[in-house]
Amino acid sequence: MWVKALDMILEKMKSSGFNFSHVRAFSGAGQQHGSVYWKEGASQILNNLSPDLPLHQLLKGCFSVSDSPVWMDSSTTTQCLSLEKAVGGAQHLANISGSRACERFTGNQIAKIYSQNPEVYAQTERISVVSSFAASLFLSAYAPIDYCDGSGMNLLQICDKIWSTACLNACAPGLEEKLGPVVPSSSILGSVSPYYIQRYGFSPDCKVVAFTGDNPASLAGMKLEEGDIAISLGTSDTLFLWIKEPTPALEGHIFCNPVDSQAYMALLCFKNGSLIRERIRDGCASGSWDEFSKALKCTVVGNDGNLGFYFDVIEITPEAVGIHRFNRDNNKVPDFPKEVEIRALIEGQFMAKRIHAEKLGYKIMPRTRILATGGASYNKEILQVLSDVFSAPVYTIDTANSACLGCAYRAIHGLVAETSVSLAEVVKLAPEPKLVVTPTVGADQIYQPLLKRYAELEQKVLYSPISSHRAE
Repeated sequence: MWVKALDMILEKMKSSGFNFSHVRAFSGAGQQHGSVYWKEGASQILNNLSPDLPLHQLLKGCFSVSDSPVWMDSSTTTQCLSLEKAVGGAQHLANISGSRACERFTGNQIAKIYSQNPEVYAQTERISVVSSFAASLFLSAYAPIDYCDGSGMNLLQICDKIWSTACLNACAPGLEEKLGPVVPSSSILGSVSPYYIQRYGFSPDCKVVAFTGDNPASLAGMKLEEGDIAISLGTSDTLFLWIKEPTPALEGHIFCNPVDSQAYMALLCFKNGSLIRERIRDGCASGSWDEFSKALKCTVVGNDGNLGFYFDVIEITPEAVGIHRFNRDNNKVPDFPKEVEIRALIEGQFMAKRIHAEKLGYKIMPRTRILATGGASYNKEILQVLSDVFSAPVYTIDTANSACLGCAYRAIHGLVAETSVSLAEVVKLAPEPKLVVTPTVGADQIYQPLLKRYAELEQKVLYSPISSHRAE
């Protein structure tokens, strides 16, 4: 399906008159964690493609697994437990690979295939992630996995940027040979293959820059720099962080940085995002965002010490569920006045994000910017709380197709990366984000003790089966 989709896109571009000969370089992105299994002998077919036929016809017999595992697969809990045990526990695995064992991560998916279908694994000569698979199609040869996407597999030593022997051995035998090498994310992998030159008119000088994952490509598309935060306020809330000195934890993920091989990116996902904000809006503000915003404006920064945890579904970061309210004396209370409830929700959501970002090694810097996207980023009062909690200015940016834009930026960067030119320098003329709010004077002094209290109270509400009645 992926191969046929590429055929269709290129044919549409060709029929529309797109001039492929003008393309100097390109890169791409794929769903993180997914994997593709090339059958023995596939490389010979890949190396000898006839430009007279579409790609999906030429490659239809090249795969040992017809349905690629993707990020939505959560069937590998057994393999995750085995991997953590093999390397000395969940935290030790996080120290090695940037994350504790995750069901969707590639290493655990490979381990499941080896365990359940050893003959299929034996017939596989190369395993690609989705991004390196796509790059392989354009090279007509197996593309290496880039550092960044490689660090979303539970297999890469993120500090040394080499495969972890212990992790590989825990997943399947002979795995390093099947994965091939890893390379810096800005690497030029080679020139586009003759198939595309002859069939579509690409220039023989057109370069293929290493492909990476979709989340890392979005970081590039949003032009994040050291100290910046990107936060997507959607159905779930997601944080992207640029980090120099990571401290991997049991929550969140550390990846190699896609635009700076000496840095890292962190990703945190919070399941209770816009749906709980909308529920509290409906219950406390008559379903009106204007009323919701007025409540945030008429309540004081810090909410007079009232703190709340709002998890309608079991949260990922941290693992907790239910609604938990605490007054200024840390006593649990059954309810808050409506305006206090609204501020407690928003302050609590953003305090949790800052606390868990800092656990992963994030440090707010004088030049830190917060780039906000998603539905709630249109609400200035919500962004004001975000700015106050993080003590940093908040900007908004049009990130429609940010992963695709990031691929274009990375392609340009790839052409000059070996000269030590930064991505920021390459894209300095690109549109800048729009400043929306700056921190309220004195807010930092109010939130510093509140953040400490919130972190301590969070430990009291961590998930246990007894407290799960709300989610049910």
